[in-house]
Amino acid sequence: MILIKYINKEFMIGIFMIMFGLIALFAFFDFIQEIGDLGKGGYGIAHAITFVILSIPGHIYEVVPLAVLIGSMYTIGQLSYNSELNVIRSSGYSIKKIALSLMITGGFYAIFTLLVGDLIAPNSEKNAQQMKIGITNAVVGQEFSSGFWIKDGNNFVNIENVLPDATLEKIHIYEFDDLFNLRTVVNAEKGAFRDGEWKLQNISQTTLYDNSVKTLSIPTGSWKSLMRPEMMNALIISPEKMSSFNLYKFIKYLKINNQKSTKYEVALWEKIVHPLMPLVMIVFAVPFGFLQERSGGKFFKMFVGIIIGIAYQIINTMIRHVSLLNDWQPFISSLVPTLIFLSIGFYLIRRFEYK
Repeated sequence: MILIKYINKEFMIGIFMIMFGLIALFAFFDFIQEIGDLGKGGYGIAHAITFVILSIPGHIYEVVPLAVLIGSMYTIGQLSYNSELNVIRSSGYSIKKIALSLMITGGFYAIFTLLVGDLIAPNSEKNAQQMKIGITNAVVGQEFSSGFWIKDGNNFVNIENVLPDATLEKIHIYEFDDLFNLRTVVNAEKGAFRDGEWKLQNISQTTLYDNSVKTLSIPTGSWKSLMRPEMMNALIISPEKMSSFNLYKFIKYLKINNQKSTKYEVALWEKIVHPLMPLVMIVFAVPFGFLQERSGGKFFKMFVGIIIGIAYQIINTMIRHVSLLNDWQPFISSLVPTLIFLSIGFYLIRRFEYK
């Protein structure tokens, strides 16, 4: 038990050190990038620093698997260089048992990744974007020059501007009948979500009859839609940084309206698989402590970890894009890189166990 605590403590410290260094590096690059936006509206140094701080949880979520890999490589290299692995093996611990005992560390970082990725990072990232957009007097980015186009049942909706608080500006709703004949065009100056529906202001409603057209001006009105304010997260932050729950709801909304949801399904599967990566990376890293035990040491193995981590990111990104281009099943792009690394880890453990 004492030995298991010692091994896990060493790995915890090594991984945390690497993660802290990577986060500091990402934060520095973020701040450098934000300097270019200083002076836009009221955007100043304090706002840039706040934006960088709010972006940190998103970076933590992204780098945990890489930090676990590099930190594990560093720690296993240190234990190997100091001949501690030989002592541990002499105490009756097989490589499998060492890897199994380190699932405590892997499990901790897996839960940590899940909590940060689903509870902290989405809100933090949204707040960062909302703050910056609001201060720089900008609007949420637009899909087309005419704004956003959304299918809502038999209706097509054009929203010219979406403000950071999910308020809609210049809304155009084109209502079609079951035969897809245009029947009503609703134009509204502004819309806000309250009491389960959208409250519209300054409405102009044009109804098309068979032989006539009728236009009404209405100060306020209600619009019932499947679209919800939280779905606007998809317009503010990238799918990878949305919570699993919001991704699921947005995918459901897209499918109800017969729209393509592959990109968001891939992101959802990645959200499911990503917390498991710390466990996979530890299984992958442990056998390297028994590879050339006297040569290279901890820094060599840390360098190997960096190279492998970069290779993982490249493979993961490449498979994701190929999956989207070829319309593969969404789970493929998420599971394949994970299964590759897990298989290599099991193979190396088995190889060095009976070497």
